[in-house]
Amino acid sequence: MRDAEPHVPQVDFVTTLAGCVHWRLTGRKVLGVGDASGMFPIDSATGGYDERMLRAYDTLTSEHLAPLAGLLPEVLAAGAPAGVLTAEGAALLDPSGALSPGIPLCPPEGDAGTGMVATDSVAPRTGNVSAGTSIFAMVVLERPLAHVHHEIDLVTTPAGDPVAMVHCNNGASELADWVGLFTRFAAAAGQPLGADAVFEVLFREALAGDADAGGLLAYNHLAGEPIAGLADGRPLFVRTPDSDLTLANFMRAQLYGVFGTLSLGMRVLDAEGVALDRMYAHGGMFRTAGVAQRFLAAALNAPVGVGELAAEGGAWGIAVLASYLAHADDGDLAAYLSAREFAGADVRIAEPDPDDVAGFAHYLARYRSGLAIEAAAVDAL
Repeated sequence: MRDAEPHVPQVDFVTTLAGCVHWRLTGRKVLGVGDASGMFPIDSATGGYDERMLRAYDTLTSEHLAPLAGLLPEVLAAGAPAGVLTAEGAALLDPSGALSPGIPLCPPEGDAGTGMVATDSVAPRTGNVSAGTSIFAMVVLERPLAHVHHEIDLVTTPAGDPVAMVHCNNGASELADWVGLFTRFAAAAGQPLGADAVFEVLFREALAGDADAGGLLAYNHLAGEPIAGLADGRPLFVRTPDSDLTLANFMRAQLYGVFGTLSLGMRVLDAEGVALDRMYAHGGMFRTAGVAQRFLAAALNAPVGVGELAAEGGAWGIAVLASYLAHADDGDLAAYLSAREFAGADVRIAEPDPDDVAGFAHYLARYRSGLAIEAAAVDAL
């Protein structure tokens, strides 16, 4: 619209990747409320798009675009029927013809919604942290936030409950690069180790580091990071001459660095009085038991659980939502997950260690000040 591109008046339908796949399989233009909330704000009272904001948007775009409500997919909450697999959809999945049409589908959701389900984090005062190429935290709210914050995206659970999302572009990729360097060192020294073994050794070493990482700082910014005010990324490892450079402190700084920008966003929720009973973590860096989980508990100052099912990820989460289609009349999604999918699940809980909490707070204060170094690096390099 800003550039008067000629295709704009021809737009007929806007959706997400999950919504597009669902449309191809069922012919229905629908979306789960969690995914829909990432496209346009949801009114928690109605469970649909915010009508006031739709009117405001249409006022601004009426010269360029048809009314937005007609372009967006229908919003459906978890447990609502979302169509069945059509003959065309079955042929798309299985050109051999062995797959029959008629299979019911649940409302489509993206990584955020399925991650909440896969970690049993859909009830108020719970949340989850997903750490991979990027890292994000989802916190289910008891009440709306009092203020607008550029660090926070407001979305919903697949059931429609409000969620505060802190999303950071940079996760564990820089950490993995450093582990790759040590993996190569072991091989060059004639003592080759697999990547998993190197992660295990280095993560365990981090436990012996100082609580504040000994004055070391690690920035994992391979890409820009809006929360930190950075348009581009420059990964950096920084220390002062009087810092304590040990392998243990180095690895602790790298692990703290994965959570650094996320913690800046989570501090905003703390200031809003958002309460957390527990957070669940999932992602490859939590495979070494009790290390990244312990440091995340310190960064959030909240209990962090890692469950045996969290590694199943979003594909399992959407399968659980599909299963919920047959049980939606038995209770809400949170009750269904607790009673059926996670009953008896093995979940390891790490409580925040007071020394780690104080140490990470000290690290984060230096991390925040050191963002000026990051900004200078973007300009200079």
